Amino acid sequence: MTFYLFLLACCAAATTGMIFKPGAWYESLKKPRFTPPNWAFPAAWVTIYLLLSWAGYRLTLLADSQTVLALWAAQIALNTLWTPVFFGANRLGAGMVIISILWIVVAAMIFLALRLDIITGLILFPYLVWLTVAAALNFSILRHNR
Repeated sequence: MTFYLFLLACCAAATTGMIFKPGAWYESLKKPRFTPPNWAFPAAWVTIYLLLSWAGYRLTLLADSQTVLALWAAQIALNTLWTPVFFGANRLGAGMVIISILWIVVAAMIFLALRLDIITGLILFPYLVWLTVAAALNFSILRHNR
């Protein structure tokens, strides 16, 4: 049951991607060569949201996981916020601020999760890798589309 609560939170975050789609505005932006193909975004996010849900569930089984669970809640809120700011409001700078804070929160979450349970920490690691790509993409788009 707990896994499904985390999955529900991830699905709520994912709905922003259905509401605020990239569209013509995003297609018109100058993007770097390392921009993943369009199909990679939903594939990556489905995988990440499933891993996030699994990690959240595992954290509830661990003693002293309150801080990591608080970071989990903070990251899903920031994750949910980025899409409407970047794609909905077309605010590249504000998107960069949000994704930078999100990256820090996720890195801290992974660091603390690894101290509690190495498997849970490793489950979260692909998220940080994808956020690194997304932040670099956000930064490059911001730099080349002022």
